[in-house]
Amino acid sequence: MAQLYFKYGAMNSGKSIDILKVAHNYEEQAKPVLLMTSHVDTRTGRGKIASRIGIERDAVVIDEETDIVQIVKDLPHKIYCLILDEAQFLSKKHVHQLAQVVDELRIPVMAYGLKNDFQNNLFEGSRELLLFADKIEEIKTICWFCPKKATMNLRMADGRPVYTGEQIQIGGNESYWPVCRKHYLNPPLDERGKVLAPSLDRSHVGSDEADEL
Repeated sequence: MAQLYFKYGAMNSGKSIDILKVAHNYEEQAKPVLLMTSHVDTRTGRGKIASRIGIERDAVVIDEETDIVQIVKDLPHKIYCLILDEAQFLSKKHVHQLAQVVDELRIPVMAYGLKNDFQNNLFEGSRELLLFADKIEEIKTICWFCPKKATMNLRMADGRPVYTGEQIQIGGNESYWPVCRKHYLNPPLDERGKVLAPSLDRSHVGSDEADEL
């Protein structure tokens, strides 16, 4: 039975590599998939799904005028799954179109993205997917400062944490760090007010911070 999946995680949780792995698994069984991504994220080029380990694939770009249902209908061949990156940037209309692909065309849809922005507000696409998805799954990663699970994205600018500004600012490790709640609210700062670089030595972390993911 086709279902709409929303798989979310903080920055650097491995969402893109999971997309590429799932696509490979389908295609290895001679089952074509359709890869899509938002026009908003251009870090590695327009229409690219790229992992931090250097693997990338081309993808169909979704912009404001895109009709996802029509794109799927117009494909010259059957697809077995629609896999979508950067789902947080989708509009309400596009999430409803994903639901149509599942309900009317009976094709599974896997949408990957962030849940909350750097101010811990839901993105439009994420909010709609939380409402409309059949299954919701968290892709987990750890905080940059401790072994706790990262649930938030700390925006950085000139080495300092940023809590105000526009919701969308495209960036990678230079701009966003995955952090737990404690270190989102109170990141370790030096005497200049800059965030201390994450340490590879975790021996100082108490047992109360060594939570399992």
